[in-house]
Amino acid sequence: MKKYYVNKNAQSNGDHEVHHEDCRYLPDTLNRKYLGMFSSCKDAVKEAKKEYTKSNGCKTCSTECHTS
Repeated sequence: MKKYYVNKNAQSNGDHEVHHEDCRYLPDTLNRKYLGMFSSCKDAVKEAKKEYTKSNGCKTCSTECHTS
């Protein structure tokens, strides 16, 4: 289980990226929202979509959930 966060700031395509705690692209504390502890990025992205409907996994740390 890892801690997951969503970037409060959208990317240029409108996506809010979901990162795990060890990601080198984890946004700084002011620009991220803690989602909780999950065993996979799929559940973390699902949680992020409750607030940011256009959420997506980070291409680096959540590859299996990265769709755009």
